[in-house]
Amino acid sequence: MKIFLIIIVVIVILLIILYNYLVKLNIRCKNAWSQIDNQLKRRADLIPNLVEVTRGYATYESQVLIDVVNARNAVTSMSEIAKNSEKVSNSLNKLLMLSENYPDLKANEVFKNLQIELTGTEDKIAFARQFYNDTVQHYNTAITVFPNNIMAKMIGYKEKEYFKVNEEDKKIVKVEL
Repeated sequence: MKIFLIIIVVIVILLIILYNYLVKLNIRCKNAWSQIDNQLKRRADLIPNLVEVTRGYATYESQVLIDVVNARNAVTSMSEIAKNSEKVSNSLNKLLMLSENYPDLKANEVFKNLQIELTGTEDKIAFARQFYNDTVQHYNTAITVFPNNIMAKMIGYKEKEYFKVNEEDKKIVKVEL
C-alpha cells in the first residue's frame, strides 16, 4: 500500500512539474512576442519625427514618405505584423538612403540622431524576432514530445506560429531617386 501511495505521489509531482514547465514556456513565448510589439511601437513613434525632418529636404520624394507612413499604419494581426514590419523596414531603408542626396539633411543633427535611433531599433526588432522564433521553437518542441504532448493536449496548448516574412519582402530593396 505504501509503495502504491508513493508511486501516486511521484506521478502527481511529475505532472505538476510538467504542467509548470509548459506554462512557463507559454508565458515566455508571450513575453517574446510583446518584445517585438515594444520595438515596433518604438519604431512607430520615431517614424513621424524622421518623416517630418526629412520632408523639408525631400519634397519630391513624397512617395517614399507616404509608403513609410502607410506601412506603419497597416498593422493588425500577427501575420500582418510580420508582413508589414518588413514593408516598414524596406521603406525606412529608402528614406534613410535619401540623405545621400541631401548633404544638409545628412549633416542635420536631428536627422542623424533619428537615423541612429531607427537603425538601433531595427537591430532590436531583428533580435526580438529571432528571440521570439527561438522561444516558439523551444515551446513547439516541448509540446510535441512525449510525454509533454499528452499534458499539452489536456491543457489545450497548440503549436505557436513563427514570425515569418513573406517572400516578396525578402527581396533586395531597390532605391530609385
